[in-house]
Amino acid sequence: MVKYLKKKLILIFEKLSLNKFIRDETAKPLFYNNEKYNIFTFKEFIKLKEKKKFYIIRRSPGAGMFSNVTFILNKIRFAEKYKLIPIVDMYNFTTIYNEKEKILSSKNSWEYYFTKLNKYSLFEVYKNKKYYICENNLKGDFSLDIRNNKINKFFKYIKIKKYLLKKATKFIKKNFNKKEKILGVHFRGTTYKIAQKHAFPPTIKIMVSHVKKLIRDYNYDKIFISTEEQEYLDVFKKEFKNLCLYTHSFRTKKIDAFDIYPRKNHRYLLGKEIIIDTLALSNCDGLTFVKSNVSSAAISLKKKSMHIHEINLGYNSSNIFIARWLWYLKSILPQFFFGLKIIKKKNIFIK
Repeated sequence: MVKYLKKKLILIFEKLSLNKFIRDETAKPLFYNNEKYNIFTFKEFIKLKEKKKFYIIRRSPGAGMFSNVTFILNKIRFAEKYKLIPIVDMYNFTTIYNEKEKILSSKNSWEYYFTKLNKYSLFEVYKNKKYYICENNLKGDFSLDIRNNKINKFFKYIKIKKYLLKKATKFIKKNFNKKEKILGVHFRGTTYKIAQKHAFPPTIKIMVSHVKKLIRDYNYDKIFISTEEQEYLDVFKKEFKNLCLYTHSFRTKKIDAFDIYPRKNHRYLLGKEIIIDTLALSNCDGLTFVKSNVSSAAISLKKKSMHIHEINLGYNSSNIFIARWLWYLKSILPQFFFGLKIIKKKNIFIK
């Protein structure tokens, strides 16, 4: 009977799936530049008898910060396979983090946050004309998890700029007491609730209950919460009071932070803030999360042993219309009748 009702609900949603009524929720760049084009086919490029052949990595418009990093790691792996020199071009191929004016003397948004992969500049690469621009997607043998060894071994090439490391270290030294055991909480909200094929984020009630249990079971003294949704932070501050640590990053109520531009260099600052939050999460003694690129990056950046408390509540639909409403429907249904609930927990200790 339960399986039958579930099937009927899905059929109803599919019949209502009228894409023309669906607003595109994907974050967009503030502007587009005149993009470069390939001179050679890849087969022609590989056959060139040159000592230096450049593989230009583009991702436009791209996605979240560590989604972009994951994409680039896959492309670095590809470049190494064919003995090419990888170059990240987020100047000609703008992303959701690009600002119209220079940031730190650069219009390449990759270089706002990370050092160049090597000594070569985009100007000399394009002048050299021995380059190939990668496809704007992933195909074939790739990984979507930074922690997967296929690409994690290339993570050493991703160097966060020193000014960001210093800002994160300053926050950690001020707020993280070495004598206290701190639980990192990565709690996604806003558009993550409607993302197709992504893991469902928990409701506030589920996450608060889960964190309270972890505090009891693992004797955590404080929590550090990273979230883009203001309501989530407000509830955690009320529930956990002086146990709750957090950065003063930009947060919104319901809407996506990329839909508005409320401060100077807003897009750049969004990227800066998530990197600092991720570095803070990487310095916690434990980390709880629904799997995401940020949690995978935090674990990969850790400098000490860490308890991993991963939870899973299932996955959203691949149907764009169903995905838009399914989380909200499941959040109001009782847990025994298709409602959101933790269906799997993974508690491991990583040295």
